[in-house]
Amino acid sequence: MEEIKDVWVQFFQSERNDQMNWWQRKKEVYRDRGAEIVRVSGKGQAFETIRYDNRTECQYLLHMSFLIKQGDHFIREEQVIPLRFQLEDGQVTEHRRTEMTSPKETTHPSINATGGHRSQQRFSYDRRAAVQYAERWWNSYNPAYRTFDVDCTNYVSQCMRAGGAPMRGAPDRSNGWWYKDDNWSYSWAVAHSLRWYLSGSTTGLKGKELESASELIPGDIICYDFEGDGRWDHNTIVVAKDADGMPLVNAHTNNSRHRYWSYEDSLAWTSDTRYKFFRIGE
Repeated sequence: MEEIKDVWVQFFQSERNDQMNWWQRKKEVYRDRGAEIVRVSGKGQAFETIRYDNRTECQYLLHMSFLIKQGDHFIREEQVIPLRFQLEDGQVTEHRRTEMTSPKETTHPSINATGGHRSQQRFSYDRRAAVQYAERWWNSYNPAYRTFDVDCTNYVSQCMRAGGAPMRGAPDRSNGWWYKDDNWSYSWAVAHSLRWYLSGSTTGLKGKELESASELIPGDIICYDFEGDGRWDHNTIVVAKDADGMPLVNAHTNNSRHRYWSYEDSLAWTSDTRYKFFRIGE
């Protein structure tokens, strides 16, 4: 739709748009890294249109591509941003992002993550396979698994499973980490539960907490508590490093590829945001 192209271009050009703080933060994050956004392109795809007498309401997905220059290093970052607008008598009104700022999940902190006498068991984690899976499915959905409205943890779990992470605990949803026959553990699909599972598991899939993002390597996991209230909201998988050795991540829910790890350009991000960094396989 040509009108979709027109309205998203206007959205970026409007200095009066009070939702553009995320765009300013994005540019500031890159400036702080000694990088700059040298090209922006996008393609909008409508997925719901409702027409009234003199008004049209449209929801669409804007697939953005950012070419980032960091010294002699170039990065292509991609995001799929949900937006909506109204057309009244041919004029665009109420044009805004509809990103879920605080995913509402049922939290299950009482996950049984321990593994009894097998606590020293290790597994071989194929990081390349995990990253390849993350790249293959960053903006689509593997039909072998259920798709969730809040899909970030389900996606990250699939990536780790593709890397050979062993499942255990079925059919008890509060035990272990697993997906089987269209059923799954809380830790497979709930951000808060996976964060605590990775901290506590001593067998099968395990995570070793690291002190800083710079220590992470492709295949590792970052957990996010956006409001700093102890409820963990989001998970991403590291797929690459930038010129300074800092992580770039892929994620679902608001689908992203090669996004800078801190998520400061997200509407969900606050100054109270806390992170947990996990080395997978140790």
